[in-house]
Amino acid sequence: MGKTQSLNGVWEWQQEGAAHDAIYTGEVPGTLISDMLRNKLIEDPYWRCNEYEVRELMGMDYLYGRSFPVSREDLECSGAELVCAGLDTIASICINGCLVAETRDMHRTYRFPIKEYLQEGKNRIEILFRSPLNFVRKEDEENDILYASTGCIRGNAALRKAHYMFGWDWGPQLPDMGIFRDIAIEYINTAKIEDVHIRQEHEDRDNVRLKIEIKVKQPFSCGESRVGGQSWFAEVEITDPEGKPVCKTVRSSGELQFEEIIKEPELWWPNGLGEQPLYKVSIRLLDEAGTSLDTYECRMGLRTVTVSTDKNEYGNEFAITVNGIRIFTMGANYIPEDNILTRVTKERTERLIEDCAAANFNCLRVWGGGYYPDDYFYDKCDEEGILVWQDLMFGCNVYALNDNFEEDIVEETKDNVRRLRHHACLALWCGNNEMEWGWADEWARLKGHHPRYKADYTKIFEYILPRAIRACDDITFYWPSSPSSGGAFDNPNGINRGDQHYWEVWHSGKPFTEYGDFSFCSEYGFQSFPHSKTIASFTLLKDRNIFSKVMESHQKNPAANGKILNYIADYFLYPKDTDSLAYISQILQLKAIEYGVEHWRRKRGQCMGSLYWQLNDCWPVASWASIDYYGRWKALHYGARRFYAPFTISIGEEKELSPHISYYVHNDTREEERCRTEIQLKDHEFRVLWEKAWEGGLPALSVKKCMEADFSSWTDDEAARSSVFSVFRLYRGEELVAERTVLFVKPKHFDYKAPAYDVSVSESDHSFHITVKAACFCQYVELYFKDFDVIFSDNFFDITSPEGITVHVNKKDFECHMTPELIKENLVVRSVADSYKS
Repeated sequence: MGKTQSLNGVWEWQQEGAAHDAIYTGEVPGTLISDMLRNKLIEDPYWRCNEYEVRELMGMDYLYGRSFPVSREDLECSGAELVCAGLDTIASICINGCLVAETRDMHRTYRFPIKEYLQEGKNRIEILFRSPLNFVRKEDEENDILYASTGCIRGNAALRKAHYMFGWDWGPQLPDMGIFRDIAIEYINTAKIEDVHIRQEHEDRDNVRLKIEIKVKQPFSCGESRVGGQSWFAEVEITDPEGKPVCKTVRSSGELQFEEIIKEPELWWPNGLGEQPLYKVSIRLLDEAGTSLDTYECRMGLRTVTVSTDKNEYGNEFAITVNGIRIFTMGANYIPEDNILTRVTKERTERLIEDCAAANFNCLRVWGGGYYPDDYFYDKCDEEGILVWQDLMFGCNVYALNDNFEEDIVEETKDNVRRLRHHACLALWCGNNEMEWGWADEWARLKGHHPRYKADYTKIFEYILPRAIRACDDITFYWPSSPSSGGAFDNPNGINRGDQHYWEVWHSGKPFTEYGDFSFCSEYGFQSFPHSKTIASFTLLKDRNIFSKVMESHQKNPAANGKILNYIADYFLYPKDTDSLAYISQILQLKAIEYGVEHWRRKRGQCMGSLYWQLNDCWPVASWASIDYYGRWKALHYGARRFYAPFTISIGEEKELSPHISYYVHNDTREEERCRTEIQLKDHEFRVLWEKAWEGGLPALSVKKCMEADFSSWTDDEAARSSVFSVFRLYRGEELVAERTVLFVKPKHFDYKAPAYDVSVSESDHSFHITVKAACFCQYVELYFKDFDVIFSDNFFDITSPEGITVHVNKKDFECHMTPELIKENLVVRSVADSYKS
């Protein structure tokens, strides 16, 4: 068996060519900025305006090095490879003073033969990282590409480095560098498993056929099945989700391709549609004596996933189809979780994906301007039933195709496709973000570019990369761009086929009623400020005005603050302070996205998906995220838990604020639901003025208009119109499942009464139970703790009855011991009526 020698751990580093000779220590995996922070050479770049000073330090070159031992036994191996899972980005690698290789792609896994450079005893590896900032600035000066996305440093398209590191309209310009993933030496003396490809064939409900292909590598050869004339064997074991063996076979060296049958398979389903059972496949490579030479393991969910683009009465559908069922896709766009990659941990990522599942997501789109997440991201999506729409790492850029660029993008694609193709969560590969749309619609920033760049686009995304994917994964659906109607610049953002990005609401300032009828809206969004506790994390008290230098530095979209204020002016009274402004901005964000989602869910069949922009932040900032940098749920994420619920309700107005209203029930589960709904018209003191009920069955995977109402006679009078609301409730048996309300005037014209909240707290073994009551109608009631961050079972809710609302908090969310008394003392309650000066 071969040996793996990790080179992770403590390295030394210094600025190359500096007048001083200071040498510091750093951690690998790690990054330069994290090492600078550890050595107290810089202040945190997220604090106030520190970003810009730290950015300029990325204009230098830095040398990393360490010593490592090599034994005589190591040198007697047939070969040795340096395996670099993540080098960011422009690097020259030397061992014992000899140049081994140079790299230029953050997204690749590199393997370099190094035996000739090793010596018995002490050895030295050094990696010189060249400045990515200088590279892109020089590239910008020398090429004829003018395009850059808002907030980005131009020239970044020429470097295969995560684009967002050069800035975006929600992120800082911090092009870090370093060894951000594992680095090791593999000593090779026997045959080893080079690759395993497993394809699923679902012939019927009782059997799944796994077609397994193994590639074996031996020293100094490529995939021969014998080593030194000796046969090898592959022992294949498959265990079910409970760990019980399903099959165990030994295959001879002549069987590079073979099949295994899983009987009575437990199918994997997306969140909300079923369970997520995972089978384990283990393969051991054995010699004739039965000695283990190498191992391979993966987990698999047994399922089929594709995208249906079949014709329908509206055009062509775009429907992710799992196990033959067209699902309504519900989720958001995921961006990298941090600009400082050492701050991205398995625990943090798993919590984020758990938060997605808790908000009833069944899909995440991994956006193409970042980098490919670590394995644990996909492992957790497998476990939680979160499908992954996987962009390749290209977005909002003009790419110049040359030999080096083609080599890199092909190899990085193959690396990541091989790494991810067996994950149950993988739904589709997508070539890039928005570039087909940009070229087809001749965006202003694309005009004037040489025609060869448009031709290069076609070569890359409709020829080179699809071939690279198919070479490694001939099962998973490929989509050339987002948005797209299938490629060839054929109306890529057309509303009745393919997927759409819709930005008229927000970027163009259109009202929420402008959301149209789409086939699959994969990107749309609305900004808000984070909670005031998050604002406090990067500001001094004097900075906390949204037009201060610091606040504007943490708002990367130049026109966004004005847009937020314009939308506030349309819907709400002017907030009394920055804290209230942040709160109201979050309610607007919730209203904007909820309006679109519920409209599209009512159009189920015509529209089959909603992925809002965006799930998360990479630093503390005003943005489109529903969860902020510190993991705090904004109003939108609590809203998503309601409007993405598989079994829920929605209210459809004939037009905004119309008294003519339709009431809908949604069932996106695979089972029929029996339910009861009721409508009430109430005044702001909870008096019931009118009511109606409906009871019946709702088929699986359907939407039904269950009732209509005309409140004209109640809303003709202005005073009445500003003091009444309709509440719509859904019951399963006696259980209240969902509740929605609708006003007949905008909130700024509603006659809210000054609320006095009655709060009581009780506890059970694992939870605290918080009941909030009021004597009057309260809208968008927010709960938060002054000194703690927790996830409430519901938040930003309406109080529509004297009984109030009871929400729950898991005791595990608190880092210290809490009691009902401490809960009540630390809790803050507010609603819309508290946001302005009366």
